[in-house]
Amino acid sequence: MSFLLSSALPHAAPRLALGALAVIFIAGARAQSTPALPASASTPAPQAAAAPAGSNPASSGAPAPVRAARTGTVTAAPRPPASTPGAAPFARGEALHYNVNWPSGLSLGEAEFKVGGAEPGWDFEFNLDASLPGFDIKDHYRSSADAQFCSQRLEKDSVHGPRKSKETITYDQQKHDAKRKTDTGGESELSVPDCVKDGLAFLYYIRRELAAGRLPAAQTVNFGSAYQVSVTYGAAQQMEIGGVAQTADRIAVSFRGPASSHTFEAFFARDAARTPLVIRVPFSLGTFSLELAR
Repeated sequence: MSFLLSSALPHAAPRLALGALAVIFIAGARAQSTPALPASASTPAPQAAAAPAGSNPASSGAPAPVRAARTGTVTAAPRPPASTPGAAPFARGEALHYNVNWPSGLSLGEAEFKVGGAEPGWDFEFNLDASLPGFDIKDHYRSSADAQFCSQRLEKDSVHGPRKSKETITYDQQKHDAKRKTDTGGESELSVPDCVKDGLAFLYYIRRELAAGRLPAAQTVNFGSAYQVSVTYGAAQQMEIGGVAQTADRIAVSFRGPASSHTFEAFFARDAARTPLVIRVPFSLGTFSLELAR
């Protein structure tokens, strides 16, 4: 997954870059208020960012005012109906397929995000299958979360060349505890904040917040270790995906982990589902990308 890069080793650099693409949304920082997304006359401006992890909205007082931003005449995606506050914009059964590309545009492989699970909870999956001569990259991640995207279980299965690893992280939200077990017998335990989200669940949480006209507050995200993430709005941009021109919102995601920090950019469609169109990860070798395959 993310957090790795080497420009010196010919095989390691692409592998690590691909890993970064897989978990762009893993990280977190102590929750704070964040700016609103662009608003229009037909789209009410958001009132506040998501509540900080571990806070009690009922006792925290009125939210600080949030200034709505505008970019020309571009309109933000519609918010969910008032009768369904916090409703997810995507549906169970959604499957999104992406091409993994070198900076030159040459394809390295494919990636897939899938949504499932029984109501009211969610199951999220990410699969990456890419290769270089003599070097395979295969990642499979499965996240189980409740209706509010609070993580319950995360499974990680990776093959990076000769290196293979498997691990499972189980979250006890009431005890604020995460237990990590590897296939080699390793175990560790970590304290986590209220409603902690793993990196994969956090990606879908971002989509829900965007559909509601707001950005997630900065927060701690767990992916076996604690990471810090902040999400900021960039600007609207015209893009062509699969020959179809459309307006997308540019979102910058910054993370800081135990050994590294980085900033990525993702472009979300202004459809009701807030579909991720492109994810771009800049490195010294160039900018690697995931692009939605129509």
